[in-house]
Amino acid sequence: MRHFLDLLDVSTDEVKLLLAATAQLRTKERTKFLPLAGHCLGLVFEKPSLRTRVSFQAAMGQLGGTSIFLSGADAGLGTREPLSDYARVMTSYVDALVVRTFQHATVQGFAQYAYCPVINGLSDYYHPCQALADLFTISQHFGSFAQRTVVFVGDGNNVARSLAVGCAHLGWKFILACPKGYEFDEPFVQLYRQRFPTFPCETLHDPIAAMKHADVVYTDVWTSMGQEEEAQQRLKHFQGFQVNAALMQHAPQQAVVMHCLPAHRGEEIASDAVDTERSIVFKQAANRLHLQKALLLWLLRPELMPG
Repeated sequence: MRHFLDLLDVSTDEVKLLLAATAQLRTKERTKFLPLAGHCLGLVFEKPSLRTRVSFQAAMGQLGGTSIFLSGADAGLGTREPLSDYARVMTSYVDALVVRTFQHATVQGFAQYAYCPVINGLSDYYHPCQALADLFTISQHFGSFAQRTVVFVGDGNNVARSLAVGCAHLGWKFILACPKGYEFDEPFVQLYRQRFPTFPCETLHDPIAAMKHADVVYTDVWTSMGQEEEAQQRLKHFQGFQVNAALMQHAPQQAVVMHCLPAHRGEEIASDAVDTERSIVFKQAANRLHLQKALLLWLLRPELMPG
């Protein structure tokens, strides 16, 4: 039984298999390919969600299965009963479980006691489903897996960590452009170096300098869920790091804009960067659906994986 908690736990061949399957599933006629008929997907979400929830539920439905959603209030994680009991009971009812939670340890706890595959739908430390969909979007936009440079402008957060690992799997260069004090944490840096010793992860504190060779300029909110008390401080520290038309003038002509959404327009990104021909933000969001289909198939019916 496989779980999908972060991209450090999968091989490069598996990443490429998932991306190839995503391309095939995006064009497959839905009514003639229902490999997960009779399967049920559980979703336990402590955090609110639009893209992750809807894309997983739609993906399961399009593959012939059903889904059950529990919000944080419904879940009662760690309050009504121990996580170990909750995980064993919940995963005896469903065939796979997506967990979206504040602490990565919660996802790991589910995986420890689960009777079915557990998928990290987002934790405070990683967002692997988002990163895989991003890799797919980039490769589709440029038409190949040829070497790219991805510049993440913002905090070294969960999305940035997963994206950095994903880029290393494909041999792409990853640059984190952030204010001092918002770099990747040392435990992650050590894990990354152990896994990818020949793919250094670069950090720059000048967003304009980071644009020089960018194929992709990516950003995310400066204040993630659970960091609300830091919001005003972060707004001050991130001044000058907004992705906007002025910043994009320093990037090569082929560079595109990405954002995992939801976007705080006027903070980390301006509308003149989102709503332009250089933006692939909404293609990126749409591809979450197709990536989730590949992921569910890989975990539940790997023998039917296309690609």
